[in-house]
Amino acid sequence: MRIIDLLSQARTSLNSQDPAQEAEYLIEAICGISRSHQLIHPDEELSEKQCQQFDSAIKRRIAGEPLAYITGSRGFWDMDLQVTPDVLIPRPDTECLVEQALQRIPADARWQIVDLGTGSGAIALVLARERPLCDITATDLSMAALVIAKENARLQDVKNISFAAGSWFQPIKNRLFEMIICNPPYIPVDDPHLKQSDLPAEPDHALISGGDGLDAIRKIISDSVLHLKPGAFLLLEHGYDQAIKVTELLCNEGFKEIFTEKDYGGNDRVTGGRNSDER
Repeated sequence: MRIIDLLSQARTSLNSQDPAQEAEYLIEAICGISRSHQLIHPDEELSEKQCQQFDSAIKRRIAGEPLAYITGSRGFWDMDLQVTPDVLIPRPDTECLVEQALQRIPADARWQIVDLGTGSGAIALVLARERPLCDITATDLSMAALVIAKENARLQDVKNISFAAGSWFQPIKNRLFEMIICNPPYIPVDDPHLKQSDLPAEPDHALISGGDGLDAIRKIISDSVLHLKPGAFLLLEHGYDQAIKVTELLCNEGFKEIFTEKDYGGNDRVTGGRNSDER
């Protein structure tokens, strides 16, 4: 079958916001044919194996499986990261969290930094690459997630990173850091968004956090003061409507220089502050 015929069938079958773009992306990712090649050679015949692989991918997409899980990868920052259903799919909003961290870490810093709930390792890997003199620790409760994160570190040839298994601060009990960074679960358990887009296919433990979505954030903020050096930073990603509450939680624990920054869509997405110098 020709490329143009596969694309036409896929556009008709896919129920998404941009079926044409998804079809082109899947041919590129599954069959190894670039979008430019698709455009220049639409009448090129594909092998039977390529057609079968593409048909399988389309069926998975129609069933609601996220593109990232079908292709096994997702772009983040300047990296192509491996992802599986064991990890949250990296999103552009989280790049805003990374940007805020990098603005606060001097280029020649030799900081100890921990990424809590690392998932695919996206945050930790960017920080490790952009600040190569820093020592990055990445933790996660899920052993399956850590397997993916370690493989991404290997593929990106990142050396200044270590991994630890456990819930939040449990695997780093006696350590102090210049920065703690986290994209925690922050969606309320009954939020209707959980039934939309890719969320139904992603791991619940990486998305849902109690009735108001703040259970994990409360614990992280409360426990962080035991693991931050004086004046050190805590940076958190959160829901678009949670900035005021997160700010209150930070204030209650004595944090200073508290800030909130917006994501690329103009929503409040990152809030952080500095640990008191007097602890």
